[in-house]
Amino acid sequence: MISMKIKRLREDAVIPTYAHLGDSGFDLVSVEDVDLYPMEPTLVHTGISIELPEDFELQIRSRSGLALRDRIVVVNSPGTVDSS
Repeated sequence: MISMKIKRLREDAVIPTYAHLGDSGFDLVSVEDVDLYPMEPTLVHTGISIELPEDFELQIRSRSGLALRDRIVVVNSPGTVDSS
């Protein structure tokens, strides 16, 4: 089992969790209302900080439904967060 520390940077930040039994990844939640437009890069803040174990990475991926239906994608998909 891998453990990582997650810190709220804002009081209203949501710690990532699995939305459904059997999900392969956590859902991230924004701490701000953001209008997203197809093919227009937009920074979305989560209000959290994650400390990963050395030599591990975290990947942020597009939601398949949003990517297919609305063309809303992670720009450098998958987005990589290194332990450093």
